[in-house]
Amino acid sequence: MDEQLNRGSAPMPEVLTVTPSPHVRRKGLKTSVIMIDVIIALLPATVWGVIAFGFSAALVVALATVSAVFFEWMMRKLMKRPMTISDCSAAVTGLLLGLNLSPSVPWYVPIVGSAFAIIVVKQLFGGIGRNIMNPALAARVFLMMCWPAAMSDYPAAFTYGADAVAGATPLVALKGSALPDASLLDLFLGKTGGCIGEISTLLLLVGGVYLIVRRVIAWQIPVCMLGTVAVLTLLFPQGDVGALQYMTASLCSGGLMIGAIYMATDYVTSPVTTLGRVIYGVGCGLLVVFIRFFGGYPEGTSFAILIMNSLVWYLDMLTRPKVYGKNRKKGGA
Repeated sequence: MDEQLNRGSAPMPEVLTVTPSPHVRRKGLKTSVIMIDVIIALLPATVWGVIAFGFSAALVVALATVSAVFFEWMMRKLMKRPMTISDCSAAVTGLLLGLNLSPSVPWYVPIVGSAFAIIVVKQLFGGIGRNIMNPALAARVFLMMCWPAAMSDYPAAFTYGADAVAGATPLVALKGSALPDASLLDLFLGKTGGCIGEISTLLLLVGGVYLIVRRVIAWQIPVCMLGTVAVLTLLFPQGDVGALQYMTASLCSGGLMIGAIYMATDYVTSPVTTLGRVIYGVGCGLLVVFIRFFGGYPEGTSFAILIMNSLVWYLDMLTRPKVYGKNRKKGGA
């Protein structure tokens, strides 16, 4: 090597440093700016959830968010690693977890959920960029196993402290091959029972458009995921209901919108290649419909995204672009 350099051969290429996700497309953009954009995008749905369910919803979201930031600070201190709470990723995790909970859960549920999300799923794997699944979704599934009754107890919107919904929630109705006991407009605007941040399809879409315009998320994942669910539910409606009505109700019910727009697109746990994102989004949509149709739970979004999270490494390997100018032939120049 030294002899080649002395003879005037081409200099060694510049060494590149590869770092964990998230990777950004805009020069000078920091992780904290991305996370603040996500918080801004979620604010309309968060405010609407508080308006629809009252003080209990605000308390659940606040406990989840503050707890997540605290556990991030605690773990970084205990592990003697650089402090990362200023990047706002823990706040986003806590906010997403809170929005994925029922407003009627006991006060300790969001705290335990945030502890699991930050300590087990995120920090024990090395912190931001190294976790293998979405922390908020993993925490939600963990809480569903620990407190199944509390996690499935949804009060009606605008009842403010009344008892839980006596009739079927939108997803339970769809699981029973029937349309929800609410108009499609109510489902779209967010006037039904459900988790705090999932009820208003309109406001979640507004936040999603904001993130796409800001180039925080790529459109392929949410579009492919929602499109797959739309096609399958249109072709295979359950029960004696109209196909178009069933498809629309399926898109506007449960955690599909918040999952497709805000959690399936997580930089760390989603593919980096365009084709990989398309396959990932289609896979999420297929699993959502499969679990909703045949699974024991009426909702399948959380499980679908977590399953596809585990396949991201393989998708990136299978869809990585070819090296430009590489000669495949043996002995080629």
